[in-house]
Amino acid sequence: MTTTHYAPHTAQAVAARATGLSKVYGQGETQVVALDNVSVDFGRGRFTAIMGPSGSGKSTLMHCVAGLDTFTSGSVRIGDTELGSLKDKQLTRLRRDKIGFIFQAFNLLPTLTALENITLPMDIAGRKADQQWLDTVIEMVGLSGRLGHRPTQLSGGQQQRVAVARALASRPEIIFGDEPTGNLDSRSGAEVLGFLRNSVRELGQTVVMVTHDPVAASYADRVVFLADGRIVDEMHGPTADGVLDRMKAFDAKGRTS
Repeated sequence: MTTTHYAPHTAQAVAARATGLSKVYGQGETQVVALDNVSVDFGRGRFTAIMGPSGSGKSTLMHCVAGLDTFTSGSVRIGDTELGSLKDKQLTRLRRDKIGFIFQAFNLLPTLTALENITLPMDIAGRKADQQWLDTVIEMVGLSGRLGHRPTQLSGGQQQRVAVARALASRPEIIFGDEPTGNLDSRSGAEVLGFLRNSVRELGQTVVMVTHDPVAASYADRVVFLADGRIVDEMHGPTADGVLDRMKAFDAKGRTS
């Protein structure tokens, strides 16, 4: 099954949408097409994984939709806001107020406690945290007994829990995760993925995650597969074995083409 575009579900509210999105680096013989006319919706209150071989454009897609990178043509909307129409300050404000980020590197400030790291984006924005929501998030990720600890006093898994809580704390429209379990052992990775899964199921959060790991992808409601800068397939209700088989098929096709 090979399709160029993903046909959006019209009945479901959309948290983010890319339409005809292209990203081209360089010119002439050195030109690289990282994204080639990609159209995709990310449903509100859903967990979507983006997968594909190395160089397929999966991280580029996430970075463009999240407002972290510019795109060559097409459009991106977060909710009702068109990213291409925003000036730099407006884009910065949108990322701060509407989007949560979780990266492979935990990106915590070493001089701050866990709690201070969690509330830092809101502190910078001059916004007071919703204490009830903050307590719910902290309890969900199991950090209640670690709030006074600095990052060096926490394990890698605990540091990524802080990063998850930080992303959730401001109740963003959408959370983007770029290989969020890439630096974790399998047990810690499963814990973090469980927290993200629960945030969707119990808190109504929207999560979009780039991953190369079929087990991580199996936590999602849906997997979108990229190859050569295009969406080539998708899977709903994924299993780790199903995702692995699909990835093997892409690898085999790539070797024979």
